[in-house]
Amino acid sequence: MVIDIHAHLWAKDVVSGRKKILNAIDRYGIDRIYVSSLMDFYSDEEQIQFLNKTVAEFIRDEPECVGGAVYVNPRHSNVLDVIKRATEEQGFEMIKLWCCTFADDPSVDPIMEYAAQAGLPVLFHAFKKSTKQVENETTGIHVANIARRHPQTKIIMAHFGGCCYDGIPCIRDIKNVWCDQSGTPFHGEELEYAVEMLGTDRILFGTDGAFINNLAQVKGAHLSPKQRDQILYQNAQKVLDRNFKL
Repeated sequence: MVIDIHAHLWAKDVVSGRKKILNAIDRYGIDRIYVSSLMDFYSDEEQIQFLNKTVAEFIRDEPECVGGAVYVNPRHSNVLDVIKRATEEQGFEMIKLWCCTFADDPSVDPIMEYAAQAGLPVLFHAFKKSTKQVENETTGIHVANIARRHPQTKIIMAHFGGCCYDGIPCIRDIKNVWCDQSGTPFHGEELEYAVEMLGTDRILFGTDGAFINNLAQVKGAHLSPKQRDQILYQNAQKVLDRNFKL
């Protein structure tokens, strides 16, 4: 079984994005894929309404294989209403935060408190870059800060923090933080480094749309069958508190 915890639709071409995801499900044997829809780093309330609508429609049309992460801007006054509607009425199972604020900005605290009460994982884009760091782009230290403030909230740090050698040490000893290895710039040894630092029970499979790259990283890593299954689906089931049938 394979659960992809991190994929996207993009507002500029939702139709082809849906086709790409459904083709990947079929081609690479992905059983369930969690999708958020994005447009730009600082989307306004109207844009976010549109983005989440595209995912809600995808969930409605493909409920057996598509799950959703509701995308929000913590600075919006209606942020909790957006989350509640998405998760209580539209079938979303996660919360997605991108580059609207740093993860540890005080505006994120109400989201984390609600997520803890509702049992919702919060997926943070996190990416440490050597050049062209985006304004308000979260890195591992920001994830560590918010995780320590909210130890009851399930947090996923995406992309191993961008640079795994920077991001993973920040959250190594914080047990309410998991990592996904999604993205295109990673080498196989980075997954093995993550396993050495975290074990296999805090690593989630994700692709960020780079399906073959990330699946090959897991399949080609020096892992036991049990460790591979943990990464490919068992850890996601625990984080989501769902037991999907094989």
